[in-house]
Amino acid sequence: MRTAEPRSATPRAAHAVAAAVDAARWPDVAAPPRASRARTAVTAAVVRRALEQLPLRVRFADGTWTGRGGPVLDIHDPKAFHGRIGAQGLVGFGESYMAGEWDAPDPVAVLTVLAGNAARLVPAPLQRLRGLWAPRRPRAQRNTPDGARDNISSHYDLSNDLFALFLDDTLSYSAALFRGFPATWELLAAAQHRKIDRLLDLAEVREGTRVLEIGTGWGELAIRAAARGARVTSLTLSGEQRDLARRRVEEAGLGDRVRIDLCDYREARGTYDAIVSVEMVEAVGAEFWPVYFRTLDERLAPGGRAALQAITMPHDRMLATRNTFTWIQKYIFPGGLLPSVEAVEQTVREHTALTVTRRDRFGAHYAETLRLWRERFTERADDVAALGFDDTFRRMWTFYLAYSEAGFRSGYLDVQQYLLTKEDTSR
Repeated sequence: MRTAEPRSATPRAAHAVAAAVDAARWPDVAAPPRASRARTAVTAAVVRRALEQLPLRVRFADGTWTGRGGPVLDIHDPKAFHGRIGAQGLVGFGESYMAGEWDAPDPVAVLTVLAGNAARLVPAPLQRLRGLWAPRRPRAQRNTPDGARDNISSHYDLSNDLFALFLDDTLSYSAALFRGFPATWELLAAAQHRKIDRLLDLAEVREGTRVLEIGTGWGELAIRAAARGARVTSLTLSGEQRDLARRRVEEAGLGDRVRIDLCDYREARGTYDAIVSVEMVEAVGAEFWPVYFRTLDERLAPGGRAALQAITMPHDRMLATRNTFTWIQKYIFPGGLLPSVEAVEQTVREHTALTVTRRDRFGAHYAETLRLWRERFTERADDVAALGFDDTFRRMWTFYLAYSEAGFRSGYLDVQQYLLTKEDTSR
């Protein structure tokens, strides 16, 4: 259905946002990719047919609208919007938001509807031809030792000050574990400690435990493990994170118990009683999942325990999209791929002597964590600008946080805490 609304309901044009795009910094946002008239027309027909069936209210720049009602999606520049999607799929959808060609009063609500219907948005015949129209992941993003360093650096070395603007004082950049909802900012730090402590409890970290942490973050987990009396070796590929984490460890008076190395997980040596890794496997890539889990097996002492936290996606969607180049991979996490629960368990079973002993999911907690980060980021937009990040970056980051939150609110994404154990055959 497509009907007219009063002209007063027509959303503002997007040219003010688009004009601010720095073409040197954001070439693919500043200028829509070339798409044939036929491809754009087909895309427009497919997209509009999909939108007609969704619980959305889609407003076009000419004052017409479609959809079955619900959160409002404003399409300011339909030609550019459909052209980008036709040429680049979901990469184009995200770039269109960065360019200001579409917007929403509540982007999380709109993206939650889209995420909840992800498997049905593209007609089945076109899904079977995904290899012909979906962008392919560039080989430069493979997570080889050199590639992984570049991929991690591109995100985590952006600026410690940027992350500090929207994270709580623990500088934890992963799902918190709340006592109840709705979550509030004042409770976030305690919820992050609750998440960390639960992982340390799963791994039975106590006085004298030798701990290997894969993925340092900004050091909070290492600090809490050392405060229990453990001796921690923590590995990161981010120089910015390593430097700040070391300072935080020293300030906590735990420098004699924590060592933080700029080191790939594949280069780890030694044997440990416990391994802890928080939302690291998402950066490994499917090609290297067997290597990652074999590393856990090789570094874990007999009778040892590994506690992991991982974001997961449905298995069928992972299989359908694992070779596709996504907006998140292009702009946020190059080389990243979310595993499925099935993929984790299969990889552990086929490539290690470890056993998945326990798995607990808490996706709703991640949605709340992301909401708090997004609200904080929005509130501190002027501070973000003062760090040198332009309007396009801020739209990109807002879209990333909203897109991720929507994934968890829709149930498309989930987060798990795993306990992996290794039998002690000497007993």
